[in-house]
Amino acid sequence: MVGIYVRPLPWEIRELMEIGAALGLVLGLVLGGVMLVWTLRERNQAQERLRRASGAFLELLEERFVEWGLTPAERDVALFAIKGMSTAEIAVLRATSEGTVKAQTNAIYRKAGVSGRPQLLSLFIDDLMRDDSPLKQGRAA
Repeated sequence: MVGIYVRPLPWEIRELMEIGAALGLVLGLVLGGVMLVWTLRERNQAQERLRRASGAFLELLEERFVEWGLTPAERDVALFAIKGMSTAEIAVLRATSEGTVKAQTNAIYRKAGVSGRPQLLSLFIDDLMRDDSPLKQGRAA
């Protein structure tokens, strides 16, 4: 265009460049497949660990509820409270009055030996952080 003459590359070099590009694409495809399989395996393992931890946490909750001697209604209320629901939300879910839910939460706190929801939650957090907790034992297995 501007009067500069550039000699074209020999066809052998062009062929080698195209072969190299094709090999790079194939290698990228293979490595992408390997990484996909590895990622899916890791995801499945993480889901399994989460499922086991969730089951262990529910076992821990049930163990504490039995230890405290909670009634079935109190167990429901305690579970909803631990999940972070308000008194009004719990009352709607259980089709009872807020006063009943407040009385049940007070009974739960008394039986657990705590003064409120934050302390109730801290009991379970402490259990989870213990070295001999079911969650840590499940992770070691």
